[in-house]
Amino acid sequence: MFKAALFGGSFDPPHIGHTAIIEEALKKLDIDMLFIVPTYLNPFKKTFHAPADIRADWMKKLYEKNKKVKICDFEIKLNRPVAAIETVEYLYKEYNIEKLYLIIGADNLKDLHMWKNYEELKKKVEFVVANRDGLKIDKDLKKLDINVNISSSFLRQNLKKEYLPPKIANEIINYYKEKNG
Repeated sequence: MFKAALFGGSFDPPHIGHTAIIEEALKKLDIDMLFIVPTYLNPFKKTFHAPADIRADWMKKLYEKNKKVKICDFEIKLNRPVAAIETVEYLYKEYNIEKLYLIIGADNLKDLHMWKNYEELKKKVEFVVANRDGLKIDKDLKKLDINVNISSSFLRQNLKKEYLPPKIANEIINYYKEKNG
């Protein structure tokens, strides 16, 4: 039995905010494994910009040498939007997990109650909230103090290398430049 955390996202593109969350989670949470789960398509979004396999490859390149990080392609293989509860149930079924943290950004707090099977989800996970944009986080919630206010949507419009993980920055910039002409 082991303790794990789940950090899902579109990672379209991955940026230094994502990597800061991952690094802080590895430092602050008592976990044996951090599952990074790139979405096929976020259930609250209509489209993606980079295909799921490319986004997953970017994350794999970033964490290929970290034994405590596993890129999980469960949602991508389903080829459809997947609710967090499905991924949580999959991880419990596939791995011998005794405790699972679910890492979310503070910007998700206001809509959390709208997530599919929210009541069941909160029984199965402990939420960990990464602060963002100075949003207020309930004192009862576990927090990750991240001071990187950047979003993927901003980056797709303004490809700034300093906000991208250095290891894959050029690849990301080239991809979006090519895609956007």
